Amino acid sequence: MARIERHWYGITPLHLILLPASLLFGLIAAARRALYRAGIFRSEKLPVPVIVVGNITVGGSGKTPLALWLVQQLLDAGWHPGVISRGYGGSATAPRSVSALDSAAEVGDEPLLMAQRALCPVWIGRDRPAAARALLNAHPGCDVVISDDGLQHYRLRRDVELAVVDGHRRFGNGLLLPAGPLREPLSRLKTVDAVVVNGGADESQGAGVRGKFDMQLHGENFHNLLNPHNIAHASNFSGMRVHALAGIGHPERFFKYLESQGLAIVRHPLPDHHRYTVTDITIEDADAILMTEKDAVKCAPFATEKCWVLRVDAQVDPALAQHVLGKIAKYGHQAA
Repeated sequence: MARIERHWYGITPLHLILLPASLLFGLIAAARRALYRAGIFRSEKLPVPVIVVGNITVGGSGKTPLALWLVQQLLDAGWHPGVISRGYGGSATAPRSVSALDSAAEVGDEPLLMAQRALCPVWIGRDRPAAARALLNAHPGCDVVISDDGLQHYRLRRDVELAVVDGHRRFGNGLLLPAGPLREPLSRLKTVDAVVVNGGADESQGAGVRGKFDMQLHGENFHNLLNPHNIAHASNFSGMRVHALAGIGHPERFFKYLESQGLAIVRHPLPDHHRYTVTDITIEDADAILMTEKDAVKCAPFATEKCWVLRVDAQVDPALAQHVLGKIAKYGHQAA
């Protein structure tokens, strides 16, 4: 996949082969969505509102930080949310809850990250409707479900759709898989309830989307992975030999953020959902090794005192919270 990704941000000779496959992918995706709309493929309606946070491109765009932000906004408004996820990268297949003590190898890195924030119940399962039912059965007070990375999972009926766009990488060459990074055509953004642009400039003006909101990721505190109560700031690493690891969808975002804080770093970009081993953090000349929360949940079992994790939170246009709350207000906490 990594080799193909290099061709997603332009047109190369390889597209003579990739374009026919892309056209076929588009036909299949369109037919599948049409079958769900027509009711031939059945989608399941939950007794509580469902908010989907997803994207139309492959790779990370900031969905999980947005989901966590949304959880907090719902809590502040008196709702009792729960989160479901496929648990990508984990070995578990059947619906199950996720606790802060679980292994990322079993439940996936992103669900584990969310569970460690301890804001609300987190459940995973490859069958999302089944995971949602299990969540509601285990937590009867839950009155709204957030589906993390579920935009293309039409088996679960949704009430609100939020599409996250990477403001820097955006849509690559604008082509569908495998010729480009798109899971669905750009026209799909016209049907969602809101588009959230994570960083960069919003170049989607005139695209016909229903609502656009800005989002930035921000963090200041580095927590020592071996001793979480030890906190440092970027200035504490001044003059050190600092290495940065990032096994996320867009490692450059993390690296550039560190540099914007005045840090000189040695970059170690890794594939999204990379399965870390102790050799990944065995860097002899490093005084400090910096990583994201998503990397940290996988490195924690073999962390050393050199490992530090930057916690980031989404800073989102407050109007988005009001937009979402307005969409689900008609349900009136009907599950409570």
